[in-house]
Amino acid sequence: MSETHGHGHGHGHGHGHDGGGADMAEVLDLDAVVFADLLADIVSGLPVADAPGRIVDLGAGTGVGTFALLERFPDAHVTALDSSAAHLRRLQEKADGAGWAGQVDVVPADLDAEALPLGTPDLVWASASLHHVADPDRVLRRVREALAPDGLLVVVEIDGFPRFLPDDAPEDRPGLEARCRAVADRLAMAQMPHRNADFTPLLEAAGFRVEQHRTVTATVDGSQSGAVHRYAFEGLRRLRDGVADELSGEDLAALDRLVDSDGPGSILRRDDLVVRTTRPVWAVRPNARD
Repeated sequence: MSETHGHGHGHGHGHGHDGGGADMAEVLDLDAVVFADLLADIVSGLPVADAPGRIVDLGAGTGVGTFALLERFPDAHVTALDSSAAHLRRLQEKADGAGWAGQVDVVPADLDAEALPLGTPDLVWASASLHHVADPDRVLRRVREALAPDGLLVVVEIDGFPRFLPDDAPEDRPGLEARCRAVADRLAMAQMPHRNADFTPLLEAAGFRVEQHRTVTATVDGSQSGAVHRYAFEGLRRLRDGVADELSGEDLAALDRLVDSDGPGSILRRDDLVVRTTRPVWAVRPNARD
Protein backbone atom coordinates (compact mmCIF):
# COMPACT_ATOMS: atom_id res chain seq x y z
CA MET A 1 0.00 0.00 0.00
CA SER A 2 2.80 2.37 0.29
CA GLU A 3 4.72 4.48 -2.04
CA THR A 4 7.58 2.39 -1.78
CA HIS A 5 5.79 2.73 -5.01
CA GLY A 6 6.88 5.76 -6.69
CA HIS A 7 10.58 5.23 -6.59
CA GLY A 8 11.23 4.09 -10.02
CA HIS A 9 8.97 1.11 -10.10
CA GLY A 10 5.45 0.20 -10.83
CA HIS A 11 4.23 -0.82 -7.40
CA GLY A 12 3.61 -4.42 -8.15
CA HIS A 13 0.01 -3.99 -7.31
CA GLY A 14 -0.60 -5.13 -10.79
CA HIS A 15 -2.01 -1.95 -12.10
CA GLY A 16 -1.10 -2.90 -15.56
CA HIS A 17 2.59 -3.00 -14.61
CA ASP A 18 4.07 -6.15 -13.27
CA GLY A 19 6.29 -5.01 -10.44
CA GLY A 20 6.51 -8.58 -9.24
CA GLY A 21 9.57 -10.18 -7.79
CA ALA A 22 10.78 -11.24 -4.39
CA ASP A 23 12.26 -7.84 -3.51
CA MET A 24 9.05 -5.93 -4.21
CA ALA A 25 7.00 -8.55 -2.40
CA GLU A 26 9.25 -8.10 0.62
CA VAL A 27 8.73 -4.33 0.51
CA LEU A 28 4.95 -4.81 0.42
CA ASP A 29 5.07 -7.22 3.35
CA LEU A 30 7.27 -4.82 5.33
CA ASP A 31 4.88 -2.02 4.47
CA ALA A 32 2.06 -4.01 6.05
CA VAL A 33 4.05 -4.42 9.26
CA VAL A 34 5.34 -0.86 9.54
CA PHE A 35 1.99 0.75 8.77
CA ALA A 36 -0.27 -1.78 10.48
CA ASP A 37 -1.74 0.82 12.83
CA LEU A 38 -2.35 3.29 10.00
CA LEU A 39 -4.14 0.65 7.95
CA ALA A 40 -6.23 -0.45 10.91
CA ASP A 41 -7.23 3.18 11.47
CA ILE A 42 -8.34 3.55 7.86
CA VAL A 43 -10.33 0.30 7.84
CA SER A 44 -11.93 0.82 11.23
CA GLY A 45 -13.03 4.32 10.23
CA LEU A 46 -14.88 3.31 7.08
CA PRO A 47 -18.55 4.40 6.94
CA VAL A 48 -19.97 0.86 6.97
CA ALA A 49 -23.22 0.00 8.75
CA ASP A 50 -23.58 -3.59 7.51
CA ALA A 51 -20.54 -5.81 7.06
CA PRO A 52 -19.82 -6.39 3.34
CA GLY A 53 -20.08 -9.96 2.16
CA ARG A 54 -18.21 -9.55 -1.11
CA ILE A 55 -15.04 -7.48 -1.38
CA VAL A 56 -12.77 -6.81 -4.34
CA ASP A 57 -9.19 -5.66 -3.74
CA LEU A 58 -7.99 -3.81 -6.86
CA GLY A 59 -4.25 -4.20 -7.22
CA ALA A 60 -3.96 -6.37 -4.13
CA GLY A 61 -0.19 -6.88 -4.16
CA THR A 62 0.71 -9.38 -1.45
CA GLY A 63 -2.53 -8.77 0.45
CA VAL A 64 -1.93 -5.74 2.67
CA GLY A 65 -5.50 -4.51 2.19
CA THR A 66 -7.02 -7.97 1.79
CA PHE A 67 -6.00 -9.11 5.26
CA ALA A 68 -6.77 -5.79 6.96
CA LEU A 69 -10.29 -5.99 5.55
CA LEU A 70 -10.70 -9.60 6.64
CA GLU A 71 -9.64 -8.64 10.16
CA ARG A 72 -12.44 -6.06 10.20
CA PHE A 73 -14.97 -8.18 8.27
CA PRO A 74 -14.07 -11.80 9.12
CA ASP A 75 -17.04 -13.32 7.30
CA ALA A 76 -16.37 -11.57 4.00
CA HIS A 77 -15.14 -13.15 0.78
CA VAL A 78 -12.33 -11.24 -0.96
CA THR A 79 -11.42 -11.37 -4.64
CA ALA A 80 -7.84 -10.09 -4.97
CA LEU A 81 -6.91 -8.73 -8.40
CA ASP A 82 -3.31 -8.14 -9.44
CA SER A 83 -1.20 -8.51 -12.57
CA SER A 84 1.76 -9.98 -10.68
CA ALA A 85 1.58 -13.76 -10.50
CA ALA A 86 4.32 -13.75 -7.85
CA HIS A 87 2.37 -11.42 -5.61
CA LEU A 88 -0.82 -13.43 -6.00
CA ARG A 89 0.98 -16.64 -5.12
CA ARG A 90 2.35 -15.02 -2.00
CA LEU A 91 -1.08 -13.66 -1.10
CA GLN A 92 -2.69 -17.09 -1.50
CA GLU A 93 0.00 -18.71 0.63
CA LYS A 94 -0.59 -16.16 3.37
CA ALA A 95 -4.35 -16.66 3.14
CA ASP A 96 -3.96 -20.42 3.40
CA GLY A 97 -1.64 -20.09 6.38
CA ALA A 98 -4.02 -17.74 8.17
CA GLY A 99 -7.02 -20.02 7.71
CA TRP A 100 -8.72 -17.85 5.08
CA ALA A 101 -8.18 -20.15 2.12
CA GLY A 102 -11.90 -20.49 1.42
CA GLN A 103 -12.51 -16.76 1.70
CA VAL A 104 -9.87 -15.44 -0.70
CA ASP A 105 -9.74 -15.84 -4.47
CA VAL A 106 -6.68 -14.56 -6.30
CA VAL A 107 -7.34 -13.48 -9.89
CA PRO A 108 -4.74 -12.31 -12.41
CA ALA A 109 -5.97 -9.03 -13.84
CA ASP A 110 -4.65 -5.94 -15.58
CA LEU A 111 -6.60 -2.92 -14.37
CA ASP A 112 -6.14 -1.30 -17.78
CA ALA A 113 -7.81 -4.23 -19.54
CA GLU A 114 -11.17 -3.80 -21.21
CA ALA A 115 -12.94 -6.15 -18.79
CA LEU A 116 -12.40 -6.53 -15.07
CA PRO A 117 -13.63 -9.59 -13.13
CA LEU A 118 -15.42 -7.59 -10.45
CA GLY A 119 -18.65 -9.50 -9.96
CA THR A 120 -21.13 -7.52 -7.83
CA PRO A 121 -19.12 -6.49 -4.79
CA ASP A 122 -20.38 -4.75 -1.69
CA LEU A 123 -17.00 -3.08 -1.18
CA VAL A 124 -14.14 -2.31 -3.55
CA TRP A 125 -10.76 -1.41 -2.08
CA ALA A 126 -8.26 0.46 -4.28
CA SER A 127 -5.09 1.28 -2.33
CA ALA A 128 -2.28 3.02 -4.22
CA SER A 129 -3.55 1.54 -7.44
CA LEU A 130 -5.57 4.18 -9.32
CA HIS A 131 -2.60 6.44 -9.99
CA HIS A 132 -0.95 3.57 -11.85
CA VAL A 133 -3.69 3.00 -14.41
CA ALA A 134 -3.72 4.74 -17.77
CA ASP A 135 -7.38 5.78 -17.51
CA PRO A 136 -8.64 5.91 -13.91
CA ASP A 137 -11.95 7.36 -15.07
CA ARG A 138 -12.65 4.19 -17.05
CA VAL A 139 -11.78 2.00 -14.06
CA LEU A 140 -13.98 4.07 -11.76
CA ARG A 141 -16.94 3.81 -14.12
CA ARG A 142 -16.53 0.04 -14.30
CA VAL A 143 -16.49 -0.14 -10.53
CA ARG A 144 -19.57 2.11 -10.43
CA GLU A 145 -21.42 -0.24 -12.78
CA ALA A 146 -20.40 -3.36 -10.84
CA LEU A 147 -20.98 -2.21 -7.25
CA ALA A 148 -24.03 -3.31 -5.36
CA PRO A 149 -26.59 -0.44 -5.19
CA ASP A 150 -25.42 0.73 -1.78
CA GLY A 151 -21.88 -0.55 -2.17
CA LEU A 152 -18.76 1.30 -1.05
CA LEU A 153 -15.61 2.15 -2.97
CA VAL A 154 -12.57 3.01 -0.88
CA VAL A 155 -9.67 4.80 -2.56
CA VAL A 156 -6.43 5.18 -0.61
CA GLU A 157 -3.60 7.08 -2.24
CA ILE A 158 -0.11 8.16 -1.19
CA ASP A 159 1.83 11.43 -1.14
CA GLY A 160 5.00 10.01 -2.63
CA PHE A 161 8.05 8.26 -1.30
CA PRO A 162 8.04 7.77 2.50
CA ARG A 163 10.49 9.80 4.55
CA PHE A 164 12.98 8.03 6.79
CA LEU A 165 15.83 10.38 7.72
CA PRO A 166 15.94 13.64 9.66
CA ASP A 167 16.03 16.70 7.41
CA ASP A 168 19.68 17.38 8.26
CA ALA A 169 20.84 13.83 7.47
CA PRO A 170 23.07 12.26 6.39
CA GLU A 171 25.78 14.32 7.97
CA ASP A 172 27.91 14.52 4.80
CA ARG A 173 24.98 15.40 2.48
CA PRO A 174 22.15 17.06 4.50
CA GLY A 175 18.79 17.02 2.74
CA LEU A 176 19.74 14.08 0.52
CA GLU A 177 16.43 12.31 0.99
CA ALA A 178 14.41 15.40 0.02
CA ARG A 179 16.44 15.82 -3.17
CA CYS A 180 16.03 12.15 -4.07
CA ARG A 181 12.33 12.33 -3.36
CA ALA A 182 11.96 15.38 -5.61
CA VAL A 183 13.65 13.53 -8.47
CA ALA A 184 11.52 10.42 -7.89
CA ASP A 185 8.35 12.50 -7.84
CA ARG A 186 9.27 14.25 -11.09
CA LEU A 187 10.08 11.00 -12.86
CA ALA A 188 6.96 9.28 -11.56
CA MET A 189 4.70 12.14 -12.65
CA ALA A 190 5.99 11.78 -16.20
CA GLN A 191 4.80 8.16 -16.23
CA MET A 192 1.79 8.44 -13.89
CA PRO A 193 0.07 11.82 -14.32
CA HIS A 194 -2.60 10.96 -11.73
CA ARG A 195 -0.07 10.47 -8.97
CA ASN A 196 -0.83 12.90 -6.11
CA ALA A 197 -4.10 13.82 -7.83
CA ASP A 198 -7.23 14.96 -6.05
CA PHE A 199 -9.56 12.13 -6.98
CA THR A 200 -12.71 13.91 -5.82
CA PRO A 201 -13.59 15.34 -9.27
CA LEU A 202 -12.90 12.00 -10.96
CA LEU A 203 -15.01 10.12 -8.45
CA GLU A 204 -17.91 12.52 -8.81
CA ALA A 205 -17.68 12.48 -12.60
CA ALA A 206 -17.81 8.68 -12.54
CA GLY A 207 -21.11 8.76 -10.63
CA PHE A 208 -20.07 8.57 -6.98
CA ARG A 209 -20.95 10.69 -4.00
CA VAL A 210 -18.25 11.24 -1.41
CA GLU A 211 -19.24 10.06 2.07
CA GLN A 212 -15.80 10.37 3.62
CA HIS A 213 -12.65 12.22 2.61
CA ARG A 214 -9.87 12.45 5.10
CA THR A 215 -6.10 12.46 5.25
CA VAL A 216 -4.34 10.15 7.66
CA THR A 217 -0.72 10.42 8.66
CA ALA A 218 1.70 7.96 10.20
CA THR A 219 4.93 8.49 12.09
CA VAL A 220 6.70 5.28 13.08
CA ASP A 221 9.89 5.51 15.11
CA GLY A 222 12.58 2.99 14.29
CA SER A 223 12.63 1.91 17.91
CA GLN A 224 8.94 0.97 17.74
CA SER A 225 9.22 -1.61 14.98
CA GLY A 226 12.02 -3.94 14.07
CA ALA A 227 10.84 -3.76 10.47
CA VAL A 228 11.58 -0.05 10.04
CA HIS A 229 15.28 -0.41 9.27
CA ARG A 230 14.73 -3.18 6.72
CA TYR A 231 11.85 -1.24 5.18
CA ALA A 232 14.01 1.89 4.89
CA PHE A 233 16.90 -0.08 3.41
CA GLU A 234 14.75 -1.81 0.78
CA GLY A 235 12.90 1.41 0.01
CA LEU A 236 16.04 3.49 -0.47
CA ARG A 237 17.66 0.72 -2.49
CA ARG A 238 14.74 0.76 -4.91
CA LEU A 239 14.76 4.56 -4.91
CA ARG A 240 18.43 4.51 -5.83
CA ASP A 241 17.71 2.28 -8.84
CA GLY A 242 15.16 4.77 -10.10
CA VAL A 243 16.94 8.10 -9.59
CA ALA A 244 20.66 7.29 -9.92
CA ASP A 245 21.00 8.85 -13.38
CA GLU A 246 19.49 12.13 -12.18
CA LEU A 247 21.59 12.69 -9.05
CA SER A 248 24.84 14.57 -8.64
CA GLY A 249 27.91 12.43 -8.07
CA GLU A 250 28.07 13.53 -4.45
CA ASP A 251 24.43 12.67 -3.78
CA LEU A 252 24.69 9.30 -5.50
CA ALA A 253 27.78 8.42 -3.48
CA ALA A 254 26.01 9.39 -0.25
CA LEU A 255 22.97 7.32 -1.21
CA ASP A 256 25.21 4.37 -2.02
CA ARG A 257 26.70 4.58 1.45
CA LEU A 258 23.21 4.45 2.96
CA VAL A 259 22.27 1.31 1.00
CA ASP A 260 25.57 -0.49 1.58
CA SER A 261 24.37 -3.12 4.03
CA ASP A 262 27.91 -3.79 5.26
CA GLY A 263 29.19 -0.23 5.38
CA PRO A 264 29.54 1.94 8.49
CA GLY A 265 27.17 4.52 6.99
CA SER A 266 24.40 2.03 6.20
CA ILE A 267 20.88 3.08 7.02
CA LEU A 268 20.61 -0.28 8.78
CA ARG A 269 22.95 1.08 11.47
CA ARG A 270 21.27 4.43 12.10
CA ASP A 271 19.37 5.03 15.32
CA ASP A 272 17.42 8.09 14.13
CA LEU A 273 14.99 6.57 11.62
CA VAL A 274 11.39 7.76 11.69
CA VAL A 275 9.05 6.72 8.88
CA ARG A 276 6.63 9.44 7.85
CA THR A 277 3.86 9.15 5.30
CA THR A 278 0.51 10.70 4.46
CA ARG A 279 -2.47 8.92 2.88
CA PRO A 280 -5.59 10.62 1.50
CA VAL A 281 -8.67 8.38 1.80
CA TRP A 282 -12.00 8.58 -0.05
CA ALA A 283 -15.01 6.42 0.80
CA VAL A 284 -17.71 6.85 -1.84
CA ARG A 285 -21.02 5.32 -2.85
CA PRO A 286 -22.68 5.21 -6.27
CA ASN A 287 -25.31 7.81 -6.98
CA ALA A 288 -28.77 6.44 -7.61
CA ARG A 289 -29.20 5.41 -11.21
CA ASP A 290 -31.81 7.23 -13.25
